[in-house]
Amino acid sequence: MTHDSRPLAVFDLDGTLADTTHRQRYLERSPRDWDAFFAAAPHDPPLAQGVDLARRSARECEVVYLTGRPERCRKDTEEWLARQGLPTGRLWMRRNDDRRPARRTKLEILRTLARKREIRMLVDDDDLVCDEAVRAGFTAVRADWSHPSPPLKTAQEKEGRT
Repeated sequence: MTHDSRPLAVFDLDGTLADTTHRQRYLERSPRDWDAFFAAAPHDPPLAQGVDLARRSARECEVVYLTGRPERCRKDTEEWLARQGLPTGRLWMRRNDDRRPARRTKLEILRTLARKREIRMLVDDDDLVCDEAVRAGFTAVRADWSHPSPPLKTAQEKEGRT
């Protein structure tokens, strides 16, 4: 394996590369059906703007993926990325038992990555994640091409689920 010294372009998945609209209904009920929500992820349509940006970024950067999805979803997620023809890259996922807000978990990983490599940009649909990244000195691109539901936003921030 060769060492890649190019800067990193870090991409979120849900709401950035993957359209979660069809599965958000599982979060709109009480209690939320997390198993069904994540089980439906392999059927996410790609978000063209995000996929295009990832492909263009791969010309100058090494693309890596940073998601709030739990580790138990790794196989489905890797297969989804491959089916979309996205650049090959490391996939960073949340521990199955980690319920911290996405803005904390993702910033922690960004800082870890930045110790060894330049982070060219983070692309994420979560405004709180982007705000924290910018405050920490990273460049954030807000993926404003999707429309996540309020329950998904709550899940990202308060329940630490995605």
